[in-house]
Parts: sequence; structure tokens; C-alpha cells
Amino acid sequence: MRKLIEFFSGHTNKMTANKTALVTGAEGFIGSNLVQFLQAKGWRVIGSFLAKGSIRIPDLPNVEMVQGDLRNGQRMTQIIHKHEPNYIFHMGAQSLPTVSWANPVETFESNVMGSLHIFEAIRYMKKRPVIVSACSSAEYGHVAAADMPVREDHALLPLHPYGISKVCLDLVARQYYLDYKIPAVNIRLFNTTGPGKTNDAPSDFVRQLVRIKKGLQQPVVEVGNLKPYRAFLDVHDTVRGFYLAAVKGKRGEAYNLCASRTYKMEEVLKTAIRISGLTVKVQPVARLMRPSDEKVIFGSTKKMRKDTGWKPEKTIEQTLQSMFAFWESNSEN
Repeated sequence: MRKLIEFFSGHTNKMTANKTALVTGAEGFIGSNLVQFLQAKGWRVIGSFLAKGSIRIPDLPNVEMVQGDLRNGQRMTQIIHKHEPNYIFHMGAQSLPTVSWANPVETFESNVMGSLHIFEAIRYMKKRPVIVSACSSAEYGHVAAADMPVREDHALLPLHPYGISKVCLDLVARQYYLDYKIPAVNIRLFNTTGPGKTNDAPSDFVRQLVRIKKGLQQPVVEVGNLKPYRAFLDVHDTVRGFYLAAVKGKRGEAYNLCASRTYKMEEVLKTAIRISGLTVKVQPVARLMRPSDEKVIFGSTKKMRKDTGWKPEKTIEQTLQSMFAFWESNSEN
């Protein structure tokens, strides 16, 4: 393995030479984008995934995909100790609030116990990697208008099992930093979308509009609650944020990662319709409504900007346009 690393390090600059990263949840939307981002930087990347047939990453040099269930502590320990990464980006999780209401036990097994397995594996390594964990804005729950944009020192009062599981991860990472000096950084990620994203409102809007344009759906866009305000971060800004948190973030700290402004969901829909050039009817449907919905989700990124120099670059319109291009070229739409 040393010879392999030396070979690839000869093709990178000194900053990226000999960097090895493990990305859990590499088959996921953000995880797969992060793998490709790191690979393009010249890093050697190990991507762990849950299920065969779920990989969306093209065959790339210096990228190795390995199967591993977060709930299997022995397997995750084996992967970590074998590859000895310098960095671990812990992206793997059961990430849907709706699923967490239906199956909270499975959510906790994956998000809490799965994370604990990873930190325990790191604990017994001689050279401990930096671990950047994907936490969530869902940890905050309802936030008063006076406290917007929410800061990292705000109370954590989540509204659903998914949010609770991410609070657990946040606290586990902090405790392992304090007790065992594991260099942990937590990213409280706010709404992220982009090309290839599924199961969020912008992707649902765009996919329906593309289906209508292709004649696969009647000119009716089914929607959920259009009243909330959300700050949608482009996935390319997201993965750059995780990278900068790893190389520049302060160990033991939590950082919000969020877009610069909020949009009412109705405004996001109208922008998507305008880009599509279609005339459609908008139809609210009960199955797309959640049991509870935060009115506004918006985080302060002052801390992240100060410590890492990160800032978002993509606008919501640019993001939606890239999503249209993706789904228009996707034969499965």
C-alpha cells in the first residue's frame, strides 16, 4: 500500500501528498460528491457504502469502494484499521426525518451506535485521524425569529428522532475529543441540494417539471407545505465546506454550514417553474405534508467563515439550473 501511495503522491502537490480519507456513506448524495471532490484534489479515497448496487460514483483512479454497515462495529473497525486514513468524513446515516418517525430504532442503530463504533475504532489507533462528522441543523428544532440566524451556542431541542440522533452524534464526538483527544470537528449541516439530489422539495419540484416537459406527467406539480423558509446550500459548496473544516477547522468545535439567505418554499417553486418555461397547476397533497415543520431553518456561518475562510458561492437559481440539466439528461426521470 505504501508503494501505491508513493506513486500517486508523485502526481500531487505537497499539500495533498499522502492524504488518505475514508468517507462513510459514500453512496449517498453528499458522500458521493465528497469522494469525487477529494479525488480531484489528489487524495487517496476509501468510500464505504451500505448496499451493493447503490454506488453512484464513476470508476476513478485512487478511489476504492468497500462495503460496510455502520451497525457492524467489527467490520467498520476492520476498514478503518486496514486503511489507516488521515481523515474520516463520517457522512453515513439514516438521514430522513420522515423515516425516523416510522422507524426510530433503526435510525438510532445507524446514527448513534454506528457512530459510536467509528469513534471506538479511532480510539484504539496509534495515529488518530481527524474525523469530520455530518451533524444537522435538525438538532436545533424550533428557533425563535429573534434568534435567527441560529448560532452554534443555541439550545439543541430537536423535533424528531432523526434530529435527536444527530444531537447524540454531536455529543459523542465532543466527548471523545475531550476524553481521548480524538481530533473531531462537527458540521451542523443545513438544507443541501443539487444535481442528483432526491427526497427534498427542490429536487421534487424539478423532477416533476422535467417529467411534465417530457410528457410523462400531467401539467400539475404536487407539493407539500410551501410556507416554510429554507436556506438551500449547493452541494458543491457543501463538500468544499467539509474539506475546509477538516484541514482548517478547530478540533472539538461544531460549525454551522448553511446558505447565505433563506427563500420561502413557494419562491423556490416559482423560480423552478420560471426556469422550466412551463405553465402548470400547483396542487398541495396530504402525503407530502410532515407531522411538524420548522417555520424557518437558517444558520449563522460567521464561525465557519472566520475559522476556515469558507463561504457559499452558488445561488439558488444556479443550483436549480444545474438540477434541471441533470434530470433532463437522466433517462430514469
